Amino acid sequence: MELAEERARLCATGRRMAETGLVSGSSGNISIRVGDLVAVTPGGVMLDRMEPADCPVVDLAGRVVEGGCKPSSETPMHLAIYETTDAAAVVHTHSTYGTVVAGVLTELPAIHYNVLLLGGPVRVAEYATYGTSELAANVRAALEGGRKAALMANHGGVALGNDLDEAYENARLLEWLCGVYVRAKTIGEPRVLTEEELARVVERFAM
Repeated sequence: MELAEERARLCATGRRMAETGLVSGSSGNISIRVGDLVAVTPGGVMLDRMEPADCPVVDLAGRVVEGGCKPSSETPMHLAIYETTDAAAVVHTHSTYGTVVAGVLTELPAIHYNVLLLGGPVRVAEYATYGTSELAANVRAALEGGRKAALMANHGGVALGNDLDEAYENARLLEWLCGVYVRAKTIGEPRVLTEEELARVVERFAM
C-alpha cells in the first residue's frame, strides 16, 4: 500500500483530534506530504473511525494515485499550502474557540507570547465556500510570511508543520490561544502584547 505508514498516522491523529475536541463528526481533515505524493483523509468519514485504506493518496495536482475513497473536499487547500510552503503536514480543525474567533475577528492578536511559535498574530483568511480554490487562495495568503497557522472566517483553523506531530501541536496551540482570548474577553478588554514586547521575547528565544 502506497504511503502505508503515513496513512496509519493520519488515522491515529484523527482519533487524537476527536478526543481533544479539535474536530467533531466528519469535520476537519489532515494530510501528509512525502515528495510528490500526499496522503489525505477521506471526505465524509468520521476522523476517529478511519482505517489506513480509507485514506487516499493523491499527487500534487490532486489526482488520486491510490485509494477507493474520495479525498477530503479541502484537498485543494492542502495542496495550495504545500505549493507555497515547506510544510510536510497540514491539520485543519473545526475547534470551538478557533471557530468563535474566526467568526468575529480579522486577526487573533498577541494575547500570549507563545503566538510567536505560530509566526506571530494569527490572520483570519477571508470567507469563501469550503472546498473551493478561492478558499485555498485566501488561506495561502493568510499564511504568508512564514506563519504556521491561520484561521478561516466562519469556518475553523489550519496549522502546518515539518511533520504531522508538529502540525497537530500547532493546531492545539492555536485552539489554546483562541480559548485564552475568548475567556479574557468575558472579564474585560484583553491586553495585547506590543511589537516591542514581542521583540524582547524573540531575543529570549534566541538565548
